[in-house]
Amino acid sequence: PTGSLLYPYGPDQGDETTPKHDDGTSEGIALSVPFTFYGKTHQTLFVNNNGVISFDDDVRQYTPDPFPLADGRPFVAPYWADVDNVLGGDIFYRQTTDPALLADISRDITQYFPGSTFTATWAFVATWDHVAYYGSTSQKGNTFQAVLTTDSKMFFIILNYSDIQWTTGTASDGDAETGLGGIPAHAGFNSGDDTNFYNIPGSQTDAIINITTTSNVKVPGRWVFRVDVFQVTGVDSSQLKNNDCWL
Repeated sequence: PTGSLLYPYGPDQGDETTPKHDDGTSEGIALSVPFTFYGKTHQTLFVNNNGVISFDDDVRQYTPDPFPLADGRPFVAPYWADVDNVLGGDIFYRQTTDPALLADISRDITQYFPGSTFTATWAFVATWDHVAYYGSTSQKGNTFQAVLTTDSKMFFIILNYSDIQWTTGTASDGDAETGLGGIPAHAGFNSGDDTNFYNIPGSQTDAIINITTTSNVKVPGRWVFRVDVFQVTGVDSSQLKNNDCWL
């Protein structure tokens, strides 16, 4: 199963799946290549069912908070909301050094960040495939993906949004039938400090359902960030919240 945006995923790619539990999470995944996120190097991550990839600790929280988080947890939120994959969908993940995939990722990163020569040597791919929301009485599902990649010098994260049909679970005051309203999903990054974070425009508003049409790299539904030293490409600086002068 692949959307035009999504890199290949699923059992035929050797993916593992997270447990089918509401607010579930993978076990701690030992990274074969340490991943540097905002200047800190991490060797373990968790794929959390609620649309979060976290470093060092799992995240079971289902109603999102805006970044920066007061408790300093470092994580990436492709689409932080109350997923319930017992009701529908699968969450896949793998570490990979597959040459064909790494070539595609390298080509994409080099295109989006033309100042850098980037040849990926490792990637971590997590895909939420048609996942349902908590309390759902509908067949709605969201499909999105996060890719962490590095050449061991630079570190990037690619977020792909293929199909977003809901924003909110019922425990976050969403509507059981529509999956809308309440406190909608949040997308972005929290470094763990108070300075480096990014909230993708539309987060925690009804507009987040349109994330498949937004981008910072002129590819609707794709957001790409350099995250070892935080860089966002192609975004109006008024959308950015960061006290450092890195633009």
